[in-house]
Amino acid sequence: MKVHRLKSISEFHELRGLPKPEHPLISVVDYAQIYVAPSDNIENLTFDYYSIALKRGVNKMYYGQQACDFNEGVLFFMAPNQVLKIINSQDEEIKRSGWMLLIHPDFLWNTPLAKTIKQYGFFDYSVKEALWLSEKEENVILNVIQNIKQEYHSNIDKFSQRIIISQIETLFNYSERFYQRQFITRKKINHQILDRLETLLSDYFNSGDLISKGLPTVQHVADELNVSPNYLSGLLKMLTGQSTQQHIHDKLIEKAKEKISTTALSISEIAYELGFEHPQSFSKLFKTKTNISPLEFRQSFN
Repeated sequence: MKVHRLKSISEFHELRGLPKPEHPLISVVDYAQIYVAPSDNIENLTFDYYSIALKRGVNKMYYGQQACDFNEGVLFFMAPNQVLKIINSQDEEIKRSGWMLLIHPDFLWNTPLAKTIKQYGFFDYSVKEALWLSEKEENVILNVIQNIKQEYHSNIDKFSQRIIISQIETLFNYSERFYQRQFITRKKINHQILDRLETLLSDYFNSGDLISKGLPTVQHVADELNVSPNYLSGLLKMLTGQSTQQHIHDKLIEKAKEKISTTALSISEIAYELGFEHPQSFSKLFKTKTNISPLEFRQSFN
């Protein structure tokens, strides 16, 4: 698969037949103005900058091996170096609409957002986990985008970067709020994921995989559930108040208590069966989660 890397926002503008960007490090692009060459049926793109986009049209996008048709207002986020596969429609009758906000990491340099932007989990969600906006929510987001565009189109002064950064943070905060709403409104689907997680962990802990493979990783669990790790943790936080890692540890402690209370195995033998190379590591985790040691837990049954 040949991937076209775009190192600058100017390169994106040139590729899409757009005028040179007003600012080299930040740009709001109107999808209706984007030119796609008839020969560009399939494109694999990766950017050296952040991209936040709301798009409509028939183009099908693959991101994280997941496909999505953007026929409704859907907001999705890409961090630098992620690969986006686009299958472009050759139907000239189709009207594409929407916008794309491009932010080069250099624009964030020496601001708190340069570090905190990595804390927004939605940059690692797949396309199928994109944010589906209501009309009201879409208008809220659009107002923020227009404020950003207006600011960098104005005369640049010492306040410009600070104001734009503030607007970007507002955009991210609204996005987090709307994702929380999406977790709630898709409650049936999300609870199905939670049920599948419980079954997955139970099967794993009862299969003997702990000895041969150790504790399941968050990545493994997410892959088995066909969701991205960050989306899964965000969903679980909303539904249960705990992360995926905490769920894995809780299941481990549940299994440990069962073995301690119903078998004559030593604590070291139990630690080994639960995938721990060193019994001390098991005892430390057990005490962290229960406030007592495995031995003290066993003695409470005598």
